[in-house]
Amino acid sequence: MSTPIEATIAAASSVATTEFTVTAEGVPKTAKQLENERKKAEKLAKFAAKQAKKDSKEPKEKKEKKEVKPAAAPAPAFVDATIPGEKKILVSLEDPALKSYNPETVESSWYAWWESQGFFEPEFTADGNIKPEGCYVIPAPPPNVTGALHIGHGLTIAIQDSLIRYHRMKGKTVLFIPGFDHAGISTQSVVEKMLWAKEKKTRHDLGREDFVKLIWEWKEDYHMRIKNQLKRLGASYDWSREAFTLDETRSKAVVEAFVRLHDDGTIYRASRLVNWCVHLNTTLSNLEVQNKEIEGFTMLKVPGYDEPIQFGVITSVAYPIEGSDETLIVATTRPETLFGDTAIAIHPKDPRYTHLHGKFVTHPLLNRRMPIVLDDEAVDMEFGTGAVKITPAHDLNDYNTGKRHNLEFINILNDNGTLNENCGEYEGLKRFEARSVVIEKLKELNLYIGQEANPMSVPVCEKSGDVIEPLLKPQWWVSQKDQAIAALKAVKDGEINIHPKSSEQEFNHWLGNIQDWCISRQLWWGHRCPVYFVNIEGQDNEDKSDESRWIAGRTEEEAQQKAVAKFPNTKFTLEQDEDVLDTWFSSGLWPLSTLGWPEKTEDMKNFYPMQLLETGWDILFFWVARMIMLSMKMTGGEIPFTDVFCHSLVRDAQGRKMSKSLGNVIDPLDVIAGTSLQNLHAKLTQGNLDPKEVKKAQLGQEISFPNGIPECGTDALRFALCAYTTGGRDINLDILRVEGYRKFCNKIYQATKFALMRLGDDYIPPKASAAVTGNESLVEKWILHKLTMAAKVSNEALDKNNFMDSTNAQYVFWLNELCDVYIENSKSLILDGTDDERKSARDTLYTCLEGALLLIHPFMPYLTEELWQRIPRRPLDTTPSIVKAAYPVFQESFYNPAAEAAYDLVLETVKAARSLFSNYNILKNGKIYIQATSATAETLEQQKSSILSLVKAATEAEILSMDAQVPEGCVVFVVNPECSVYVLVKGQVDLDAEITKANGKIAKLDKIRAGLLKSMNVQDYETKVRQEVRDQNSVKLEGYNAEIDGLEAMVEEFKRLGM
Repeated sequence: MSTPIEATIAAASSVATTEFTVTAEGVPKTAKQLENERKKAEKLAKFAAKQAKKDSKEPKEKKEKKEVKPAAAPAPAFVDATIPGEKKILVSLEDPALKSYNPETVESSWYAWWESQGFFEPEFTADGNIKPEGCYVIPAPPPNVTGALHIGHGLTIAIQDSLIRYHRMKGKTVLFIPGFDHAGISTQSVVEKMLWAKEKKTRHDLGREDFVKLIWEWKEDYHMRIKNQLKRLGASYDWSREAFTLDETRSKAVVEAFVRLHDDGTIYRASRLVNWCVHLNTTLSNLEVQNKEIEGFTMLKVPGYDEPIQFGVITSVAYPIEGSDETLIVATTRPETLFGDTAIAIHPKDPRYTHLHGKFVTHPLLNRRMPIVLDDEAVDMEFGTGAVKITPAHDLNDYNTGKRHNLEFINILNDNGTLNENCGEYEGLKRFEARSVVIEKLKELNLYIGQEANPMSVPVCEKSGDVIEPLLKPQWWVSQKDQAIAALKAVKDGEINIHPKSSEQEFNHWLGNIQDWCISRQLWWGHRCPVYFVNIEGQDNEDKSDESRWIAGRTEEEAQQKAVAKFPNTKFTLEQDEDVLDTWFSSGLWPLSTLGWPEKTEDMKNFYPMQLLETGWDILFFWVARMIMLSMKMTGGEIPFTDVFCHSLVRDAQGRKMSKSLGNVIDPLDVIAGTSLQNLHAKLTQGNLDPKEVKKAQLGQEISFPNGIPECGTDALRFALCAYTTGGRDINLDILRVEGYRKFCNKIYQATKFALMRLGDDYIPPKASAAVTGNESLVEKWILHKLTMAAKVSNEALDKNNFMDSTNAQYVFWLNELCDVYIENSKSLILDGTDDERKSARDTLYTCLEGALLLIHPFMPYLTEELWQRIPRRPLDTTPSIVKAAYPVFQESFYNPAAEAAYDLVLETVKAARSLFSNYNILKNGKIYIQATSATAETLEQQKSSILSLVKAATEAEILSMDAQVPEGCVVFVVNPECSVYVLVKGQVDLDAEITKANGKIAKLDKIRAGLLKSMNVQDYETKVRQEVRDQNSVKLEGYNAEIDGLEAMVEEFKRLGM
């Protein structure tokens, strides 16, 4: 098949010469580029003519001022008179307020009506069972109640709700469970900051009960904000089953799981090193800690310090050897931890230190005697001095060394990050202030050796940005190994499928190397650990690390009964643990707790296991793995869901991670409703950003959104986010692309308006949606074939969670096939055809319009409901909403590849004619000649009116046999060996102007070609220039030669035509 690049000029003998239209780099030019060049040449010619006229001495005629047309009045505002919850009152599309697509107008009232009608609730058979079509359940990842949703949540909802709506339309019993997460650390941190900012009070000033009450009040406000956002996004949740991780049902599940796991030994108490966040004053899991890699001297801002703290430096210190003038030099990146040192380790085979075996060193700052221990695991003889200081209570590696050598574990830090009583005179110093004090003291004692840059990894709290301290604390831990083995087996055996495969590989790697999970958090907001310490009268009750003294109970009464049984004839009191559980513990029970577990509910019977867990790959371990492990543990091995789909993370258009400090975080409601740059700036001041960060973020907003964010609407946003979902790990979201899909929504809106006008007020659709009558024209057969193929692709793609193929199929059908071809082509059939032709064309238009709206509904719920409600219903169709309508499927009666091929040929001739008219800037009164073989010519003869309806610049079309003479002065586009399209240019084109333009191009290309040849003829070109560059140069030269040859041939032909 030919392209416009192969257009040729034919003389009367029909002998053609090729016109090459490629750029100087050898890249083919588009018709648009050629048109732009032509227009530019015309402008230059006009400019030259004007200049000549200006220079002449002839008097100029005074021109009258052109009357300026007043700007079009804005469309009147739409007033929705619908009572909330009732079906929307549809205003006529002829109303001025509905002239063009307005997202706010289209989206109003529908959600409240959907919800009031119970359309989102699962539908069962008459006897209360799952429908024969099957069951489809997605538990929504519960968003945190810490603030507004961001665009990442928008992606999650767009994907999940599209699948939910699709499977609902497939007739299944569908459940989409909404919920919210109490987000322990984040929520408590936000409220504490708010309390301090407003009242200069801490949570301790209020006390636990009043502080928790304050958080509940705050939660209610933000919970409603987020809920409204979710509704604006069109999420078709069954709100009657709304869950909150701290509500009564979920709390009961958490208590039940904890007690069971504690009683069987899966949850245990142990004093181990934890990740301690000083700023938040709580323990964190490993997954909540980010390791910041630095190459050397680096200043980092740490919460609680006015000045940045230096990291990426290693300090060498001399430890005096007892009874000797000798010292042992060690190096550390944390000088402040010297107070916790309890040994120096050397390698047993290091010849340098053989004489120190069994010796001791003296602590440089405290009156402490420390052994020199031999350890081939802790020490690398080749690294540094070959001696390592051991701080068992503040370093994981040292902790293990301390266990091996039975060393003393000395904690040197208070929970607030200050040095404690074990640091002597240094007690009370903040940890990083102590760092500089320690170094100065070592210098005084001549024990400071020096410092140098050192690449290192700094553990940082994901929530606060604080530098994490390893701290020894008694905490509650969950044994993970056995659960991980069961989860890995479920994935390996295919019981659970994880997509994409890269996420499955990461899942397997993480679970294969899993560590036990610390679930204690030193917070007040969350599920208080349902476990009680037995304070026995007359015994030491201060040490809370003795696990045998802890009793788990669903209630305090149950714990009391257990304690009586365990400690008979003993006087005691019970004291509940002050700590709360890690938020992810309650989230990990989500597939169970949302269905009412531990009760044996109907929902558990009907909906467990669920069909899909859809979320971002970044919480695959935080959440997905823990749900699988906990659910299988609690149900005796039953999986929680059969499929896991991990979507991409949303980044900005430049590929940067979304961050408040960068100013590129996007609120989906801002995309839906649009907002100004000033409003974006104002939002930054409402959060907890430092004023300096606010300024930086505002600059980022000016770069990312110089004109604010245009109003795009929910449907355009959802469609864009799904279209972006390709299976990759990242999405670089460009708001302009979302705006482009708003224009696509307008195309759908206008096309439906036009189609309704063509159908007429008296139109009654046929009963059957997939029946063909035999009266269909070729274009009808073609469009019905395209419709059924779009349905086939969409069904297959959505069944596989393939959003790119599904959205693309629907975009192409709506835009390129229904709007650009059939609606344009059907005008003549509907207006000028026979009664049978008119009826058939209208029925086909209706079938395609109905089918296209149904196909795209999962992605565009509001627009499709608005338009579907306006098109007439088929007889006996009582479906109340598009939400409940049947999704189109492949229809064998519409499948017609022969009609597709025949009409595709018609479209190729149309494209060829359009291209030629565009290339030669012929805008009207054009004439087309199509030369074709007999079989092809017959089809084209029948479709002449169709061709003319699609080629606006043409008024005549003539079909010629292959041996017929083509009129002189035509240009040709070879469609295929059996068909060529000719357009008459003689008399339509300024040949002299075209010759001048072509000669100018030739001169320019000659110069470029000469420069390229010069560079290719340099000495040692073949040896000094890379093969890749030489190949590129050869391609360029070939392109220049071809373009020059083509232009020269065109000049000669134009000269001949002009004779």
